Amino acid sequence: LESLEIVRGTSTNAVLRNTVDKVRESVSEGEAIAQPLGESGIFDDMVVNMVDVGEETGELDKMLMKVADRYDDEVDTTVTAMISILEPLLIVVMGIVVGFIVIALFMPLLELQGKMR
Repeated sequence: LESLEIVRGTSTNAVLRNTVDKVRESVSEGEAIAQPLGESGIFDDMVVNMVDVGEETGELDKMLMKVADRYDDEVDTTVTAMISILEPLLIVVMGIVVGFIVIALFMPLLELQGKMR
């Protein structure tokens, strides 16, 4: 119960806080953790099943570490994909900025050359 209170206190997401409250109530009544997690709809089935297996086998800590590792891998994959999309966009934007600077530098020179003729 103490760990669930810590999770609730550190979360800034209202939906997650409500889910943690439901899990805490469930645990205080002697029920499982996995059921309210599954009912919340914010965790995918794999997470709920891993928590359920962890409760049944008595190795909830190991299962939660596996869930955390899975989410870490998912975040790493998403960040890598976002970076691979942003890199070409940044190159194009920098090219446009450099183009404007070059045009801004050469326009006065071209005007002077035109006036000299």
